[in-house]
Amino acid sequence: MSASAVFILDVKGKPLISRNYKGDVPMSKIEHFMPLLVQREEEGALTPLLSYGEVHFLWIKHSNLYLVATTLKNANASLVYSFLYKTIEVFCEYFKELEEESIRDNFVIVYELLDELMDFGFPQTTDSKILQEYITQQSNKLETGKSRVPPTVTNAVSWRSEGIKYKKNEVFIDVIESVNLLVNANGSVLLSEIVGSIKLKVFLSGMPELRLGLNDRVLFELTGRSKNKSVELEDVKFHQCVRLSRFDNDRTISFIPPDGDFELMSYRLSTQVKPLIWIESVIEKFSHSRVEIMVKAKGQFKKQSVANGVEISVPVPSDADSPRFKTSVGSAKYVPEKNVVIWSIKSFPGGKEYLIRAHFGLPSVEKEEVEGRPPIGVKFEIPYFTVSGIQVRYMKIIEKSGYQALPWVRYITQSGDYQLRTS
Repeated sequence: MSASAVFILDVKGKPLISRNYKGDVPMSKIEHFMPLLVQREEEGALTPLLSYGEVHFLWIKHSNLYLVATTLKNANASLVYSFLYKTIEVFCEYFKELEEESIRDNFVIVYELLDELMDFGFPQTTDSKILQEYITQQSNKLETGKSRVPPTVTNAVSWRSEGIKYKKNEVFIDVIESVNLLVNANGSVLLSEIVGSIKLKVFLSGMPELRLGLNDRVLFELTGRSKNKSVELEDVKFHQCVRLSRFDNDRTISFIPPDGDFELMSYRLSTQVKPLIWIESVIEKFSHSRVEIMVKAKGQFKKQSVANGVEISVPVPSDADSPRFKTSVGSAKYVPEKNVVIWSIKSFPGGKEYLIRAHFGLPSVEKEEVEGRPPIGVKFEIPYFTVSGIQVRYMKIIEKSGYQALPWVRYITQSGDYQLRTS
C-alpha cells in the first residue's frame, strides 16, 4: 500500500492540486503541513517525513513546489518516495519545466495523470511513453487520443508497445561517466568517485530481446577470466525492463527495451581517481590596492584524448574591480554577480599545460570581515574515454523475424562536482 493522497503545494504551502485516492485524509489535514515544516526547520530537526497526529506527510521539494504524499498507515516509505520522483519525471516529460505556472496552466491534464499514475493507493502506469499514447496534450488542453486504454498497459511488458516497425534497425549506446572530485589546498584528494550511466536510444522493430555484456569483475570471476581489465561496479540500479533474476544468477543484462531514449542502468565506483585536469593557483593580495591571481591547468589524461568545453571558475574577492587578463589559450570573462573569473578553453589535449594571469583592483578601504576563499570549479567533457575502464564487450539482439541490427557505442567522461580548494 502506498499513499492515501497526493498534494502539490506552492512555496507558501497553498494547495494547487489535491488527489485523495482513498478518501480517508481530509483536505483540512494538509493545512498543518507547512507550519510543521517551518517549525522543524527552525528547530534544526527537519526530516523528509513529518507526522501530525495520525497523519504522516512524506514530502519532496522541486523548484518552487512541494509534492506531499499523506498516509494514515505504516506505508512503504521508499515506494512512496519513488512514486513522487516518478511523478515529477512524468510531469517534466509533459510540461518540459515543472513550475507553479505549468501546474496552474494544466489542471485538467495533471488530474488525469494523477488518476492514471495511482489507483486506490497503488502505483499503476508510471511510464511517460505509455501514458502519452492515450493522454495527449495540445495548447494546455487535454485530448483523448484513444477511446480505450492501449493493451500495452496490461501487458507483461508494459513499457513497450507492440507492432513497432523501422526501416533501419539500430541501437545507440552511450556510456557516460561523471567524475566527482574534491582536492584540498596541499593537493590531497579528499573525495573521489565515478558516477556512471548507460543510456540507450533504440530504433528496433518488433519485440526484440537484448543482451548486453560488460567487463564486469564479478562476471569475470564467475567465468574464470583475467580480472586485469575488469571493473567492479557498485550501487547498480537498472531500468524496470532488465530481468533482475537473470543478472543475479549469471550477471547477464537481458531485457526487452522501451522504444526510443531511456537509461538502462546507473552505477558508482568509489575508486581513487587521478585528477584529470589538475589546477595550481597562486594568489597575491596587496592591501588597499590590487590582487593578482595566477592559475595553471594541466591535462592529466592520455595524450590521444581531448577535453572539450573546459570551463575553469576562479573565485575572486567580492570587492574586486578593473579586471585585466592574460591567457596562454582560450578566453577569460569576469562574472561579478558570482565573484568568479570563468576561463574557457574550447579544446584541451591531454598532457598540455596552460596558464592564466588575472589582475584586479581593490578598494582603498579595508573590509572588516575576512572572506573565505571558495574552491576552483572545473567543467569539461572528454569523448571516447572512460575513467573506470568500463567497456561494452557485446550487444546481442534477438528478434523472431531474425533481422540484422547495428549497435553503436560511444564513451564520454565529464565533470560532476569537481572542485579544488585554494586555502
